[in-house]
Amino acid sequence: MAPLSTSNIGRYAALARLLVRHGRSDLVAGAGLDEFSFDEEPPMGDEAKAEAFARDLEELGPTYIKLGQLLSTRFDLLPAVYTTALARLQDSAEPFPYEQVEEIVETELGGQVRHLFADFEREPLAAASLGQVHRATLPSGREVVVKVQRPDAREVARDDMETLTRLAGLADKHTAAGKRFGFEQLLEQFRRSLAGELDYRREARNLLKFRDLTKGYDLLVVPEAILDHSSSRVLTMERIEGRKVTDVGPLGLLDVDAGPMVEQLFSCYLRLMLDHGVLHADPHPGNLMLTDDGRLALLDLGMVSSVPPRLQDKVTKLLLAIGDGDGEEAAAVLAGMGHPLEEYDAAAFRGEVAHLVSEAAAAGPEQQAGTVLVELSRISGAHGLRPPAEMSMIGKALLNLDQATLHLDPDFDPAAAIRSNLSELLASGLKVSPAGIMAAAIEAKEFTSLLPKRGNRILDALAEGEFTMRVRAIDEEQLHTVLQRVANRVTLGIVIAATVLGAALMMRVPSDHELLGYPAIAMGFFMFAVLAGVALGLSIVLTDRKVARAARQGSPAALTSGDRAS
Repeated sequence: MAPLSTSNIGRYAALARLLVRHGRSDLVAGAGLDEFSFDEEPPMGDEAKAEAFARDLEELGPTYIKLGQLLSTRFDLLPAVYTTALARLQDSAEPFPYEQVEEIVETELGGQVRHLFADFEREPLAAASLGQVHRATLPSGREVVVKVQRPDAREVARDDMETLTRLAGLADKHTAAGKRFGFEQLLEQFRRSLAGELDYRREARNLLKFRDLTKGYDLLVVPEAILDHSSSRVLTMERIEGRKVTDVGPLGLLDVDAGPMVEQLFSCYLRLMLDHGVLHADPHPGNLMLTDDGRLALLDLGMVSSVPPRLQDKVTKLLLAIGDGDGEEAAAVLAGMGHPLEEYDAAAFRGEVAHLVSEAAAAGPEQQAGTVLVELSRISGAHGLRPPAEMSMIGKALLNLDQATLHLDPDFDPAAAIRSNLSELLASGLKVSPAGIMAAAIEAKEFTSLLPKRGNRILDALAEGEFTMRVRAIDEEQLHTVLQRVANRVTLGIVIAATVLGAALMMRVPSDHELLGYPAIAMGFFMFAVLAGVALGLSIVLTDRKVARAARQGSPAALTSGDRAS
């Protein structure tokens, strides 16, 4: 393992302090960071600890703020008080100077600001940890906003990821939590998410995709990306005037016909997730804006994930089971989606899922689907079933969507909206795309053309008595080799013990030939026993190490050869 980098020693120390304070001192010791001294923190309650954890992540900088926002969706990993505290993380920062903004824009877009824009406001509208936003006007007179990435955002993210990667590897190897939750896999998901947010071209593509997918919803609007004024570090998009949903109080909502707007928003997001496989990971009320022309604008599309078709179908079935109060079906669907760990308890899992789903069905419209999915993710983690990351993100997205829609229209019933939309989603899910039809036709052609030949081979083998079937069960040859190895070790151990005992008895027999004052023949047997014992010990250590390495690599052949070596 590479030693700690001198240039990053402050970052390692700050992260080590965070780990010690929040209960991972074993990982600090394993990482070689225990030479730093940390003051003992006074005991706190769970809620206070969660808030302190969120504050500490904010102090560590933008990478850790984004990591906290991702962790707020992993209900299977963290207790509820922690996910709640992390969900409130504020991504805000002091603005950086306009001179740097100007330099980045001109370098990225290949021209001077005064030529690229008719007007460019020096003071930013908002400043976050990765970038800040300025009002501007294009030479055509079109009003836009320009998001400019911080000068050091990528370098800071790269250094932080190096630190986190080192600690995640140590955690997975040396801690029970790492073996259970797989921090390296979680970090890889975070790396992809962070890389996407640092590449503004991806957000521009997301804006174009969402504009295309929301064309059928006249009350929803997505800002248009201005591609010829955008790059990986500069994003120019259409300016939409309005107020954030969170800034509009109950009195202000009296002037808004929110019912149709909310229905379209909910229907659109369900269709995006469960039909098109596109997930806006953070549709909280702060990313929604009521426009001056009476529409709802969808903002901040930097965090967009994809939902695989297999998972779309599973989530649809899960929502149907929840709506019907069928806990057994919900448990079966969840078990098929997740990855069972060693401690997975299927019976206890089914029982708790059935109880939760029946409680949700009894609660009726008051129980929101997002809340149920979040609780199901928690139950999965508690019983040793690791759900796919997209499952938790869908639950978080639905939870945020519930909050936004209920803020706009307190009378809106999310459960009824899901039931009314699922039938359309199921119907659309039965449609087959032209590419799917072609793939199925090719498969059918291969099947029909090869079937006669394969059938003749099977019948010929049956007729000649050469038909064999290979079943992957217990590897009898490997089992025989392992048992033989055990028997050899036991036999050799008995022989060594008998030799030592015999040599000890012969020490008392007088002899004309002596070695070091003892009968030579007794000393000969004793030396033989010592050498044989050392050889047996070395053989056991080396062989078992080779077998363990082969098992980690998943190589049955290497495992068998390792067994035979002893």
